[in-house]
Amino acid sequence: MSSVRLEAVRGNGISNNMVKHRDIELQPASLDIWDKKYRLKSKRGEAIDQTIDHTYQRVARALADAEASPELARHWYERFLWALRRGAIPAGRITSNAGALEHKPATSTINCTVSGSIGDSMDDILEKVHQAGLTLKAGCGIGYEFSTLRPRGAYVSGAGAYTSGPLSFMDIYDKMCFTVSSAGGRRGAQMGTFDVSHPDVKEFIRAKREDGRLRQFNLSLLITDDFIAAVKADGEWPLIFPVRLNEAEDIALDDPEQVIWRDWPLHEGYVSRDDGKVACKIYGRIRARGLWDMIMASTYDYAEPGFILIDRVNEMNNNWWCEDIRATNPCGEQPLPPYGSCLLGSVNLTKFVREPFTERARFDWEEYREVVRVFTRMLDNVVEINGLPLPQQREEITRKRRHGMGFLGLGSTVTLLRMRYGSKESLAFTEQVAREMAVPGWEVALQLAEEKGPAPILNEEFEVDLAMLAKRPEMVADGWKVGDRIPGRLLHARYSRYMQRVAKVAPELVEKLAQTGARFTHHSSIAPTGTISLSLANNASNG
Repeated sequence: MSSVRLEAVRGNGISNNMVKHRDIELQPASLDIWDKKYRLKSKRGEAIDQTIDHTYQRVARALADAEASPELARHWYERFLWALRRGAIPAGRITSNAGALEHKPATSTINCTVSGSIGDSMDDILEKVHQAGLTLKAGCGIGYEFSTLRPRGAYVSGAGAYTSGPLSFMDIYDKMCFTVSSAGGRRGAQMGTFDVSHPDVKEFIRAKREDGRLRQFNLSLLITDDFIAAVKADGEWPLIFPVRLNEAEDIALDDPEQVIWRDWPLHEGYVSRDDGKVACKIYGRIRARGLWDMIMASTYDYAEPGFILIDRVNEMNNNWWCEDIRATNPCGEQPLPPYGSCLLGSVNLTKFVREPFTERARFDWEEYREVVRVFTRMLDNVVEINGLPLPQQREEITRKRRHGMGFLGLGSTVTLLRMRYGSKESLAFTEQVAREMAVPGWEVALQLAEEKGPAPILNEEFEVDLAMLAKRPEMVADGWKVGDRIPGRLLHARYSRYMQRVAKVAPELVEKLAQTGARFTHHSSIAPTGTISLSLANNASNG
């Protein structure tokens, strides 16, 4: 990682090897948001960060101190501070909480989490409420899947009664989130996802039409490839839920008119086969296109629910062999497994425009790549000071070390470069921005793996099974058989659909990652960046 552009900003001076660029003075609204959300203050409300640059210094120091020695900490503090001044913007939880341990010790530097799978029992529902409360209190957003709960009107043998359904339990989570004070001066944020085949799917679609209901939630449907195919064919769509073991005698499991065998996130207590499929009772059938029209009408009229192409998510997931993703963080940019967590950060693209609005307007690709490289190491150090409240969350993030680096200010940057937003020229520019973030990021993933070791999961070995070979037929062509042992780094670098795309641009890099492993399993994620765009990016356009 060598470049004269990485020479440190020392004090308030700038190295002679760097070009000094004049920044526009921050707008009053931007300063106000920084003061209310990101500025470190004592419990008496006294400002500890005197300026935004002091905030940068606090964050750079906290992340540099995660390095292995005082010498490395001093070295990387200067470079981290340079990157922060040149457009690297850590997400709100990092900016607010990194280096603030003395003043708010129970807060986290992680924006994104997903709950553990909610089991269909009162004990587990309330246990997950408790865990979510602790997560929200630490300042994290959280997502859940609620279609693991049996439909309204289903019989609960232990209680001798009929359940009120998953939507009523979502109300409990909603009230908990409203009540819990989230750290860092922001309200709690939640995502609720729901399978499009659940018998209560229509109730989920209409939920927010009721005034005041589920106001602490964003809602999204889990849309499968089979549902899309049924919509295109104008076919029927079965509404299903798993058959419990104590219900097996009451239903013909081999009758396709009564039961569908399919993947399900939970197996305990349900009828399942050796191939992992779970028996699901068909509660009814509806016209797929009619359900699609209901979704579209609700989205048009109420902006919810959104929908997640969940089969595409799992197909493109870098950890495809060991994760079944069913939920996302509250804004939807981070699909995560149960107890999954991900840190976030964005690069302000407007910082790299030279001579804006002129015929000589250009983008400084060299400095952009350097900021991405330094920022990648900076974000990797966030894992060491994650501050997550649950041991399951800490285990997930340290085992996989997920990153979520993105960019903001794209619309503003395109305008500064005198391009029309949405033109072919702007689309090509956007593609290059994403590529020049991804490739240097994975280069640093290799460098860090060589220096500090890869993400632990990539050093683990996994047993090849039929499900794995079905998902990746090319593994059979490569000679892998059921029962073989294969390292995670190969499954990640060689057989991840996303990494296969990276290999088309940087084949030698990806082959080295297959041999050594990467420091993290994921690198890029484009977040909405609403508040940091308004504040630290001086009201640049959102991500």
